[in-house]
Amino acid sequence: MLRRNRILPSLLLLWASAFAQESRHFTFHYDFTVKNLPPGKKVRIWIPAAHSDAYQEVKVVSAKGDLPLRSTRESKYDNDMYVAETSAAPSELRFDIEYDVVRHERIGLNHASHVMGGFLINTNELRRDLEPDALVPTTGLPADLAEKVTAGKTDPLSKARAIYDYVFATMRYDKTDTGWGRGDVLYACDAKKGNCTDFHSLFIAMARSQGIPARFEIGFPLPPDKHSAEIAGYHCWSDFYIDGKGWIPVDISEAWKHPEKRDYFFGSHDVNRVQFSMGRDLRLSPAQDGKPLNYFVYPYVEVDGQEWPNVLLAFSFADVGTTAAAR
Repeated sequence: MLRRNRILPSLLLLWASAFAQESRHFTFHYDFTVKNLPPGKKVRIWIPAAHSDAYQEVKVVSAKGDLPLRSTRESKYDNDMYVAETSAAPSELRFDIEYDVVRHERIGLNHASHVMGGFLINTNELRRDLEPDALVPTTGLPADLAEKVTAGKTDPLSKARAIYDYVFATMRYDKTDTGWGRGDVLYACDAKKGNCTDFHSLFIAMARSQGIPARFEIGFPLPPDKHSAEIAGYHCWSDFYIDGKGWIPVDISEAWKHPEKRDYFFGSHDVNRVQFSMGRDLRLSPAQDGKPLNYFVYPYVEVDGQEWPNVLLAFSFADVGTTAAAR
């Protein structure tokens, strides 16, 4: 069983704060309603939970809902979650989790990455983050692209930068038509457009094909120009691993939106985010009846073992010291 390292959280946070240039302190509301539930059916609900790590300090202010919540954790990526269930649900169920978060800027290409690397990685994690996912193959077309893009590069960091630059230059942030948002690497290779999921899935597939461990992380964005707001949807990003440097962050879709920060987002994550989970093809805890989740950032609901999609989402944030967004 693989575990996120929780042995020295205070020391890791102290080191991260020392090397980080910025921090952002905010509250985050994770609010949703399960609608139009049929009577007399078994209902199970899994809710991803934000966690503390070296780059974010998370406190749960309150976790409440129309059913009791219990905390659990899946074993592959050590993702935390809440679970609720009932055999006699009303027609609607509402839940609201409020977090207090301090997010630190993450600068990965400096001395901090050397310090952090020894504590955050093990060989099992490295092997895991070289394996393909259902929609993220490491052979075939993405491997052929990576071979061409990295031709003449000998060290992993140069190869990773070449792959980053290829995805940045080739992909277009475009959420029109269908197929985007699933992190389907073959779709991304063909359409050359999509959202953050598609950008980073392509990067991960190409990096892994070159023997560079890479991982998928997902949470929510915070607008840098607002002090409180509703959050329309998720944001995801990636890390890759280099011996002697540790995990190095990238955010190619944000670089695409802000090309003046192209170099910054190769090796850095800004403070305008909160992470909830990691990984793809997830079996929850307790295991869902349905297929593994492509990724886990929204609540997942099953009614009598079948996925129930009728869920109304309402996420919001407010910088500490400002008036909270209307919910």
